[in-house]
Amino acid sequence: MSTVAFKNYIDGAFVEAAATFDSIDPSTGTPWATMPAAGVADVDRAVEAAHRALRTGPWASLTATARGKLLVRLGDLVAANAGRLAELETRDTGKVIRETRAQIAYVGDYYRYYGGLADKHEGAFIPIDKPDMEVTVRPEPIGVVAAVVPWNSQLFLSAVKLGPALAAGCTVVLKASEEGPAPLLAFAELVHEAGFPAGAVNILTGFGHDCGRRLTSHPLVARVAFTGGPSTARQIVANTAENLAYTTLELGGKSPVVVFADADLDSAANAVVAGIFAATGQSCVAGSRLLVERSVKDEFLARLKRKAEAIAIGDPQDTATEMG
Repeated sequence: MSTVAFKNYIDGAFVEAAATFDSIDPSTGTPWATMPAAGVADVDRAVEAAHRALRTGPWASLTATARGKLLVRLGDLVAANAGRLAELETRDTGKVIRETRAQIAYVGDYYRYYGGLADKHEGAFIPIDKPDMEVTVRPEPIGVVAAVVPWNSQLFLSAVKLGPALAAGCTVVLKASEEGPAPLLAFAELVHEAGFPAGAVNILTGFGHDCGRRLTSHPLVARVAFTGGPSTARQIVANTAENLAYTTLELGGKSPVVVFADADLDSAANAVVAGIFAATGQSCVAGSRLLVERSVKDEFLARLKRKAEAIAIGDPQDTATEMG
């Protein structure tokens, strides 16, 4: 039985979605929360709110310095609430608490960094050959940004999308992965508490066939920033044919580890274990291929096997657990 209900955050308010779905605790296989499943109408409302905030209202009139102060405030709130966010991420995704705590502990620093950068993005004066004319370059926000993130490092990946977009004066519609959206929907409370004007940041979750497709093809979206897998990326590229949005795709890759005979084999084995078993191997930078010089292959694999067998598997909320 679901016990916790989350809502989307649209236009400065927490709102119900067109439908809901149960989120599963991976460590038990049972539902633990009800999540909003944003449909086309919900996406339209979020994008229109972001577009409206970009053109009129308090966000549009803020100075770069004021935007920076909001981002610094958000960073402080993330740091103060890191423990709760980590517990939610572990509950909703199964990523062990020692990893979620370690990663979220530095997420606030990214918002502080972009807060400091907000009023350092300067224009330029360009000399030309006409004495009665001047040419200047003034940076302006590109528009509404659609940010789509996966579940496995969502607060960090959101920070490196939201931070620069907001520092530049853009507005954002952030889609959390339906596989584990709880920490980002909770993060929306911190956005609200920080005092961002309505519509500047909108956070929702839903499924790709309606929520994701509508968001990435919406005519008012000017830029799409996506982190995830190639199959979804192909769909997004097709979707952006509708709005010609500038698109950034971070798709990860296969990361080989190469071990030569002259290496410190015990240290190398530790690195291989950390590279592939961290986050249960569900990371775009996982060391998912291992190449070992033939003369030390058997010895190295024996060491690796012992270390892998010693990994503590258990409740992901237990700090002694190394794999959920």
